Amino acid sequence: MPKCRRNTFKITPSVGIVISFKLFIALNFHSLIKDYFNKLQDLLNIERKADHQAYLKLTENTSAADRRTLGLTWYPIAIRNTEMGRGDYLTIEVERTTHQDLSQQFRFGSSVVLFSNHDAKNDRIDGVITHLNRNKMKISLRLDELPDWTKDEKLGVDLLFDNNSYDEMHHALKQAISLSADDSKNTLIKVLTSNEHPEINENVYQYTSSRLNVSQQEAVNKILSANQLAVIHGPPGTGKTTTLVQAIKELSKQENQKILVVAPSNTAVDLLTEKLSEEGLNVIRVGNPARVSERLMHATLDYKMAEHPEMKSIKALKKQANEYKNMAHKYKRSFGKAERDQRKALFDEAHKIGREIENSEQYIIDNLFNNAQIITATLVGSNHYTVKNLKYNTVVIDEAGQALEPACWIPILKAEKVIFAGDHLQLSPTIKSNEASNLGLKETLLEKLVHLHPESIVLLNEQYRMNTQIMGYSSKVFYDDKLIANSAIANRVLFENDEPLLFIDTSGCGFDEKADGTSTTNPEEAVFLFKHLVNLVDSIKHQIPSIKFPSIAVISPYKQQVHLLKEIMQSNLELMANANNISVNTIDSFQGQERDVVYISLTRSNTEGTIGFLQDIRRMNVAMTRAKKKLIVIGDGSTLSRFAFYNDFMKYAEELNAYHSAWEFMDV
Repeated sequence: MPKCRRNTFKITPSVGIVISFKLFIALNFHSLIKDYFNKLQDLLNIERKADHQAYLKLTENTSAADRRTLGLTWYPIAIRNTEMGRGDYLTIEVERTTHQDLSQQFRFGSSVVLFSNHDAKNDRIDGVITHLNRNKMKISLRLDELPDWTKDEKLGVDLLFDNNSYDEMHHALKQAISLSADDSKNTLIKVLTSNEHPEINENVYQYTSSRLNVSQQEAVNKILSANQLAVIHGPPGTGKTTTLVQAIKELSKQENQKILVVAPSNTAVDLLTEKLSEEGLNVIRVGNPARVSERLMHATLDYKMAEHPEMKSIKALKKQANEYKNMAHKYKRSFGKAERDQRKALFDEAHKIGREIENSEQYIIDNLFNNAQIITATLVGSNHYTVKNLKYNTVVIDEAGQALEPACWIPILKAEKVIFAGDHLQLSPTIKSNEASNLGLKETLLEKLVHLHPESIVLLNEQYRMNTQIMGYSSKVFYDDKLIANSAIANRVLFENDEPLLFIDTSGCGFDEKADGTSTTNPEEAVFLFKHLVNLVDSIKHQIPSIKFPSIAVISPYKQQVHLLKEIMQSNLELMANANNISVNTIDSFQGQERDVVYISLTRSNTEGTIGFLQDIRRMNVAMTRAKKKLIVIGDGSTLSRFAFYNDFMKYAEELNAYHSAWEFMDV
């Protein structure tokens, strides 16, 4: 009997079904991404509205003098120079002639208005700041010539509402939606917004350096091997900047690497620019530095352009264009057709030369950026016209825990790979709208990624700032008890046998808080704090030579308490003798800083157990980790103990014999 041949069938889905399924997945992803970024846009609109209302509240119906005090106006100013700007723009240089010691909120790229402080409504010209230092700024104006009213002696410059930053953020979110529809361009977007795992380079990097500790070296290796994402979690004092600089230096050695380094603040950008330049890297800083130093100025785009050999010919062209404009300005306002035609011809020639200047400057800019290894800027500054169209292999976002997510997408969309560095357990970005904050804007992209991709995170766990006792509580509460103090500082104290940590409980002392506008003060606590500080200063004088007087910070979460503390200090001659070493300010202003000694005035003392700002324990994490050798926390234990964070801190202090009642110091 012949063997029956068995038919076998291989069941395979049709090609059409596979394609349809892939298309369904792609469309579904695009829909989810669209929803994700649309929500961010909605939150940004709420924030923009609240920010604009706050600006109007500050500026409406206020005098130039009032706005000047707020840092929103330079008045009076003098026009020191005018020159051909980019394209059809006129650039003027102005200088504030009085009140030069006042703080200011002006920034490179800010929109401003030049005004006359007379009653005429039309005496205003809008412009953009193209250069800024302490008392001088250059403003780009879309004009051929300045109007007659600018000869007035009562000129000023107002800072306008910052629409540009919001526009840049909105544009980035729209662009992200568009790019997410393209599979060839949306890999990074997928990784950052979904649970799609980031890829690791198959090449195993074994970076080692005697300059870095074990966790810092691990972080550098993570950065080098990541194809899309690495997150460096840097708690206080763990050498995040040092680690980043070495990682960027190593990245720059990889073939054809173009690196963009950004941060939310000019100060953070300046620090990285300076450190990278010191490593011998070719860095260009886009925008104006917050502080001017020789090492930093050499890295600025303005400086590098001025040193470029092609600038000589550009200067000659600018001189020629200005001569044409000066000739045109000689014509009176009342002239005939021939004069009008001649005037127009002169301006046309000046504009023609202006376009030639613009092309030449663009050539220099392109040349400089093509040769640069690293470009540094703020998040919004990364889209400045000079670098708007550049693409990068790697974008590094420092201080990412303080960056609004929409702002992060501005540089991210220019990158193949992104490195986040920061600490999401310290202060988050400032948000004006409580509604936007509560609906999700307060959650940074760094926070989201910590939960979404824990495999991409490296914790820097060795800190170089705090005595072990000062470090211990923050390590336990915020960092799973993983922080260790470097042996060189672990037991460092102010002087021999000094206590590195004190909690002074004011319960029962009658140090009651007082409402002060929208803020809170505690006058008796403030007086007590400075009595304790005077006693400490006296001990320091006996223990430490005068040339080694320590740095001291007195901080509080409440602005009005800070004002009160400053007033008390200024009335104390003994403390004012060491004023250069003693800083008094809010907790927020000290993020990223350190002092030998830190006093914290917690301020709240009431029978209801209301603690307001103190509920933000991330703010307290910042406060408690500023001190290197001695931390003194002063507060009402009966009010604070109702909250686990403070109750546990008091227990921690008790275990170290660092808990004291204020009554113990009343005779001081």
